[in-house]
Amino acid sequence: MINSFFTSVFFLLFSFTAPTTKTESTKATAMASPTTAGAKLAEMYGSINSNELPLPSFESFSKAVQGFEMLKSQGKITKNLLTIIDFSKSSNTRRLWIINMDTKTLLYNTLVAHGRNSGEEYASRFSNLSSSNQSSLGFYATGEIYTGKHGESLKLDGLEPGINSNARSRAVVIHAADYVSESFIKQHQRLGRSQGCPALPNHLNKEIISLIKDKSCLFIYHPSRDYAKATRLIS
Repeated sequence: MINSFFTSVFFLLFSFTAPTTKTESTKATAMASPTTAGAKLAEMYGSINSNELPLPSFESFSKAVQGFEMLKSQGKITKNLLTIIDFSKSSNTRRLWIINMDTKTLLYNTLVAHGRNSGEEYASRFSNLSSSNQSSLGFYATGEIYTGKHGESLKLDGLEPGINSNARSRAVVIHAADYVSESFIKQHQRLGRSQGCPALPNHLNKEIISLIKDKSCLFIYHPSRDYAKATRLIS
């Protein structure tokens, strides 16, 4: 009788403690999963097919993706293409990247110019003002192609008030330029500069603007404290 009583008590205790062990195990598994935003970005960055080209820095990529996803959810961009320009880098390096966000594939990595009043080899000053001849940082939606003094060019709409919102009225566009070339760098020890436009090499301009036109995302990055304080799209 006594043995039967203790056996019953032991069985009841085991029955109540077993579910707790299962719950704790589930929590531990969940905590080990890459659920944080940073971990997801790192996983995405690591999965990019680079086509044997150098990737953008993780810093510029992670901020670009944050803004891209927010703008996509708001309907301000519609294409799954992300163009990143990193103006913290020397103009003598290939500091523009275009990534297909559907396939996580790097499509282009090329030279790009900054504004003449933004700096010499390195860009360090930025403006949203007309006639400043400076580049503007932040997020843009690509617009329509038109033919202007530089041939086929791509209009841009700045999406950040006070930062790049005057892009269209300033005629900040993507266009081709002779001074965006390796030969210009060799002759002048730096890339040529624009009046504020992200100018591209002649041989790539047409195919790039044809690809990214009509509401794809362009992000121009620089670790500027002024931009970090002013932007509402990224943290």
